[in-house]
Amino acid sequence: MWLSTPVYVLKRQAKLLARQTDTPLNQALDKVASGQGYQSWSHLAATLKNESPARELLSQLKPGDLCLVGARPSQGKTLLGLELAARASRVGRKSFFFTLDYHERDVADRFASMGIARHAVEHTVVVDTSDDVSADYIIRRLRSEQGPTLVVVDYLQLLDQKRTNPSLNDQLRVLCNYAADTGSNCVVLSQIDRRFDMGSKRMPGKSDIRAPNPIDLSAFGKFVFLHNGKLQFDQAA
Repeated sequence: MWLSTPVYVLKRQAKLLARQTDTPLNQALDKVASGQGYQSWSHLAATLKNESPARELLSQLKPGDLCLVGARPSQGKTLLGLELAARASRVGRKSFFFTLDYHERDVADRFASMGIARHAVEHTVVVDTSDDVSADYIIRRLRSEQGPTLVVVDYLQLLDQKRTNPSLNDQLRVLCNYAADTGSNCVVLSQIDRRFDMGSKRMPGKSDIRAPNPIDLSAFGKFVFLHNGKLQFDQAA
C-alpha cells in the first residue's frame, strides 16, 4: 500500500490536527493513518518499513546505473534520496549525499522525520552540503573510495548554477563514466516542471523534467518518478 502523501507531511498534518482539536498527538497520528487506509500509525510505520519506495528503488539499481529521480516539490524526493543512502549503508555500501539545496540541519531534520538519528548513519552516509558541489567536485571526493559506492545528488538543475561549472551535459557524462567505471550507482534528484500540475497526467515523465538549460537525457540508464507516494519506473531515453 502506497501513501497518497509523504510521511513527513502526514506528521505535520497530525500535529496540526492535535493542536486544532486539542487531541493527544498519538490519537491524531492514528486518525491521519486511518485516512491512509491503515489501522493505526504504528501499523503504517511497520508497513512502510518493509514496503518503502527507497527499498524498491535500491532493489532495481544495477552496478553502473546513473538514475534520475524526478518529482514536484513536497513529493518526498529528498527523503527518498536520504532513505536510499541510509538503506544502502545498512547493506555495507558506502553512501554519499551531495546537496546544493539543504544545510546540515535540514538533512538532520529529514533523517529524524524518518525515525533515523543522524549519528546512526554519520559513519556510513557522508553528507556534503558544499556550495562547490559539481560532478568534478563529487569525483574528487570519491577518488580515494574503495569499491562501489552509492551517490545521491540533490539536485540536477543546480549543478550548473555557477557559471564556472561545466554544462549539465558535460557533468552528466562525468557522473555516467564514474558509475560505469566503478560499478557504483549515481542517483540524481530532479525537479519536474510546474506545468505538470496543470495537466491531467497522474505521474510525471521524461517530458516533464525541468530543463532551464538543455539536458541530454541519454546519459541516464534509469528514470524514476515519484508522485502521491507512488513510484514509477520509465525506460531509458
